[in-house]
Amino acid sequence: MTPSLPAAARFVVIGGGAIGTSIAYHLARAGERDVLLLEKTRLTEGATWHAAGLVGQFRSQQNLMALMRDSVTLFDGLAADTGQEIGWRKVGSIRVAASAARWQELLKSHSAARAVGFDMQMLTPAEARDLYPLMETGDLVGAAFIPEDGHVDPYSLTQAYAKGVRKYGGRIAEGVMATGLRLKDGRITHVETPQGAIACELVVNAAGIWARAVGQMAGIDLPAGVVQHQYFVTEKTAEIPDGLPAFRDPDGGYYAKPEPGALAIGGWERSTDKVNPKEGFPWENSRHLFDANMERLEEILVPAARRLPILNRLGLRTIVNGPIPISPDGEPVMGPVPGIANFFVACAFTSGIAASGGVGKAAAQWMLEGDPGRDLWAFDLRRFGPLHAGHRFLHDRAVESYTKYYDIHWPGSEPQSARGVRRSPLHHRLKAAGAVFGSKFGWERANRFAHGTIPPVQPEGFAREGQAETVGHEHRAVREAAGICDQTSFTKFEISGPDACRYLQFLAAGNVGRPVGSATYTQLCNDRGGIEADVTILRRAPDRFWLVTGSALGIRDRSWLDRGLAAFAARDGRAAVEIRDITSGLGVLNLQGPRARDILSRVCDDPLGHDEFPFMTARDIHVGYAPVTACRISYVGELGWELYVPMECMEHAYEALAEAGAPFGLVNFGYHAIDTLRLEKRFLAWGADIGPDDTPIEAGLGFLVDWDKGDFIGRAALAAERAAGPRRRMVTLLLDEPLAVFGGEAVLHEDRVVAQTTSANFGYTVGKPLALAYLPPDLARTGQRLSLQSFGQTAAATVVTGAAYDPGRRRVLC
Repeated sequence: MTPSLPAAARFVVIGGGAIGTSIAYHLARAGERDVLLLEKTRLTEGATWHAAGLVGQFRSQQNLMALMRDSVTLFDGLAADTGQEIGWRKVGSIRVAASAARWQELLKSHSAARAVGFDMQMLTPAEARDLYPLMETGDLVGAAFIPEDGHVDPYSLTQAYAKGVRKYGGRIAEGVMATGLRLKDGRITHVETPQGAIACELVVNAAGIWARAVGQMAGIDLPAGVVQHQYFVTEKTAEIPDGLPAFRDPDGGYYAKPEPGALAIGGWERSTDKVNPKEGFPWENSRHLFDANMERLEEILVPAARRLPILNRLGLRTIVNGPIPISPDGEPVMGPVPGIANFFVACAFTSGIAASGGVGKAAAQWMLEGDPGRDLWAFDLRRFGPLHAGHRFLHDRAVESYTKYYDIHWPGSEPQSARGVRRSPLHHRLKAAGAVFGSKFGWERANRFAHGTIPPVQPEGFAREGQAETVGHEHRAVREAAGICDQTSFTKFEISGPDACRYLQFLAAGNVGRPVGSATYTQLCNDRGGIEADVTILRRAPDRFWLVTGSALGIRDRSWLDRGLAAFAARDGRAAVEIRDITSGLGVLNLQGPRARDILSRVCDDPLGHDEFPFMTARDIHVGYAPVTACRISYVGELGWELYVPMECMEHAYEALAEAGAPFGLVNFGYHAIDTLRLEKRFLAWGADIGPDDTPIEAGLGFLVDWDKGDFIGRAALAAERAAGPRRRMVTLLLDEPLAVFGGEAVLHEDRVVAQTTSANFGYTVGKPLALAYLPPDLARTGQRLSLQSFGQTAAATVVTGAAYDPGRRRVLC
């Protein structure tokens, strides 16, 4: 029977898998009765029905872990709420380490888990065998056990969500395919189906393996590809006890899910097949499986049989080789679609069953309140751009992400596929100088330079092998002489028009209404006072500004600028403002160090003294023959300038500076040295140290807030926080011992966890490892003694409330 459809619905959710039904369930449970879910066949018949159903909560970031924990909390009570059993078995999970390096990774994860109050227990091989008697432990170093993990039945879970949708007043229409999306003035007005068009206020694309095709109905390419994923189910035997934990052996590349009297074994092989990368997954292929690939299956079967000898005595009952969605970096894709005001996506989930409960909750809040309730940047659609959505880039990078799923995540590791796309004019010159490049938003950027006997490759390990001779060399040169860094990848916007200044004043916490030639470092906050963007704004003319932000933040920050512009126009009744992306027109050379003025003066006739060219000002000068906009600013804590150079003049400007700098010891430096330099100065990085959940006052940036300029987004929340006092404060921690720290470590006070570090590295000037962390106010005082836990070791640390290096800023203001 063809279902009857309403002529209109406030929310239309496209896709009847675990993600789509969870979103519809959470919207309906929040009181939204006008929710319609469309499923082109029957519920679960995409990738959900053949999913393994493992539920693992631990993730590298606190907010992502919280999302998975929300799923577990929901699973605990979903059957009682909906009347549908979901097959939820909270049997825990074991992850084993068969190498010293894997054990180090688990110890690192344990510190991060402890920092956020997550129960992760470290086990000896004997203790692990007691919990999982099927495994061979002779070569194991250790294991980790997470008691709150488990597994769930994907079909039953989805049906429970569906029952919840109906219970709370929503509607589900199976056998109804979305065939088109009508757009007008940047909004979707109707969802088209064979049964008629449905007027809508907001559309959710949760179409799983068809999400990319649904996105194309609205004229956008989503970074959501499809690859094959394979697992097998063994014959049944009484030798497999009931209640086994889920099992993961990342060194073997496989996982094992307990079934009644059997095991389901799957993995992340060293190769997989792309599925229709150009044309997309066929609409008609519901419940589609591919032929078994025995060569790929052998990749996981051989190590699994070695670890779990019982497999050598069991036959294979079923082999499942099905399509799964995946993004270029292997993480899900969520959030509002830039450029379409009422289009929301939730797709590319490789672990969609485990994530579904938390995703539904966050997505519903995001749509209803404009905010997901926590920083989900690692999942945010806006971390990608058109480059990543091209089918070649998308699938090449997606396959690499798939094959590296169980790899040890070494610090500084970089993707190998889809490289060399965006290059500065200096790329080949820097490569010849020994640059080791990383990839950021498609840009090739020099992370460091080979020096001495250190080869130009990124070493694997947690001890920062060779870093002192490479990154340390660059660091010391910037502190003692001068360094030059190609930062062409900066995202740059030109904001102009009669209302440009008032608009930016409304958007920014700092005062940008300063004279032409000024530069303002400021934060763009949300209504809660959280930092949505961390930017520098240069006033180029009375009605023209440049806004400079991070290489990977252009799409995200542009969407925030557009959102702010709409709010500004609604408030003032007009908005004569134009925003242009000028990134591709301007290269950037960053010249830093105590000899920077000496070097620049040799190729520039303009006055460069502190009085003539003060800190945080910008001037149009010439470097050699090249016209350059020079901004006196520093992210490393030294005298220096960011030089904005027409792209075609980059090589000339670099050559002139390199020749002038040779007598002064000028060196090339990369982004890894920037990290060590900025940490010594307690300069913060958006996405690590600050984000939408952190306020300028908490982060120690309250001095940048201009309270006298009038209203701006977030002012009321920040004023209330200033009056009450912040709940935590950002500090620097100096470690007594040479312990390797990378961010995410637990911070302890008298053996009680009080914080988690946000970023960390070794400071080559202060001669100690150092980390940043938000502490309770009573502990955020200089001289306070604490400790950090990393890799199973603990080191004492001293709190510094300001910068560990040059707190008086004499080096910058000279």
